[in-house]
Amino acid sequence: MWRSHAAGGARTDDATAVARAREGDLDAYGELVGRYTAAAHRTAVLLGAGDDAEDVVQEAFVKAFNGLASFRADAPFRPWLLQIVANEAMNLHRGRRRRAGLQLRLAAYDDPARAADPAEEAIGDDRRRALLHAVRQLARKDQLVITCRYFLELSEAETAQVLGWPAGSVKSRLSRALGRLRERLAVPLGEEVPGA
Repeated sequence: MWRSHAAGGARTDDATAVARAREGDLDAYGELVGRYTAAAHRTAVLLGAGDDAEDVVQEAFVKAFNGLASFRADAPFRPWLLQIVANEAMNLHRGRRRRAGLQLRLAAYDDPARAADPAEEAIGDDRRRALLHAVRQLARKDQLVITCRYFLELSEAETAQVLGWPAGSVKSRLSRALGRLRERLAVPLGEEVPGA
């Protein structure tokens, strides 16, 4: 088993740290986090997490902690953890692909209320593209709340449930996100944007 000595005393091996963490010793789990954060981050970056690597690593450590009860005591901790990191990175990719697909579908959405006039349709397509581009430029949480409320047409309560946020956070985040979206759209769409 892995054991090293650091200033201030000996560090425990992985098996001992895992056993202690299973019993609720957060310092022992903190030791594992400190020991494997760099490897986990490297793994996330190499698997394409990019700017989201920190989030992937954090989520992986949380899932690993919650899954310690099912971790086999005779198995090495590092590969088990890195597998969780890899799964989180793949989940990130799947989420990105789903969002890209949704955005493409929204861009091609055929609104039956639209005029059949080709000029009107072209203007509508340009507006949708401008809207999607502006939404993509917003912070991630702003994108999520706008997508849930307006693109998916969820209520505030449903949005809160889907995002796991308090209802008040949805309302305030949505208000700020719409303000930012109006600012981004004010130039391309002018007076046609409500509140612009």
